[in-house]
Amino acid sequence: MNIESFRLYCLSKVAVEESLPFGPDTLVFKVMGKVFALTALDKADFHVNLKCDPERSIELRERYPEIIPGYHMNKKHWNTVDFEGSLTASMLKELVDHSYECVLKGFSKKQKERWSEMAKKNLY
Repeated sequence: MNIESFRLYCLSKVAVEESLPFGPDTLVFKVMGKVFALTALDKADFHVNLKCDPERSIELRERYPEIIPGYHMNKKHWNTVDFEGSLTASMLKELVDHSYECVLKGFSKKQKERWSEMAKKNLY
């Protein structure tokens, strides 16, 4: 998956916005203001930081050399994923989905209701 495919996949999700809050070299994707993916634009290699359930993080890191503890992130909750390695596009999408869902799980009841309303509007 290249960076443009990744970008379009992230933006296809409900209530997602992209921004450059840390300067022009770091592209950040947020769902309702909460970060779920970020990548450096000034690096030759395409790596993405994705949120992950702590137990699953350990399993993924042991199983896939393309997945390491999150660079410059809380290593318990974030992984850095090599998007140019041998992971399939479907696996990469699943990791993005999981990150997005981890953020949604942390929302308050009110935020979840707001997201649900936005999701309903996206269906039509």
